[in-house]
Amino acid sequence: APPPISALQETAVTTIARGTFDVTVKPLPSDEFAEAAALGRMSIDKQFHGDLEGSSKGQMLATGTAVTGSGAYVAIEKVTGSLKGRRGSFSLQHRAWMAGGKQGMTITVVPDSGTEQLIGLSGTLLIIIAEGKHSYEFSYSLPGAN
Repeated sequence: APPPISALQETAVTTIARGTFDVTVKPLPSDEFAEAAALGRMSIDKQFHGDLEGSSKGQMLATGTAVTGSGAYVAIEKVTGSLKGRRGSFSLQHRAWMAGGKQGMTITVVPDSGTEQLIGLSGTLLIIIAEGKHSYEFSYSLPGAN
């Protein structure tokens, strides 16, 4: 029998993937629940370049507060393409907040969402925005990829 997933993850080596991405975010129609909770709902459409080549589609829910510059968003997106030559898809979960000029963001691979050659993928994605351009640094583990 194969070892449990936790044992595979412990032996997997963390690899860094880097590149850029283009993103389009568009408002989606609201509904009574979004309006009651003062939520904005948006679509996410990305094209990844570099070590991760492919595209993603997703949705974001965001909210602001009475204080300018404070708020939060959550999102789920499904990425399809290749990661350093290994084909498949996986999903990412976003959690982010802003308050008092500070911000925090965590983007993680949804457990067990990897398909095809990306089965067993785990990791975190860092988004970097500099000079109006978006790039990423993806720290990941993939059993059997090393």
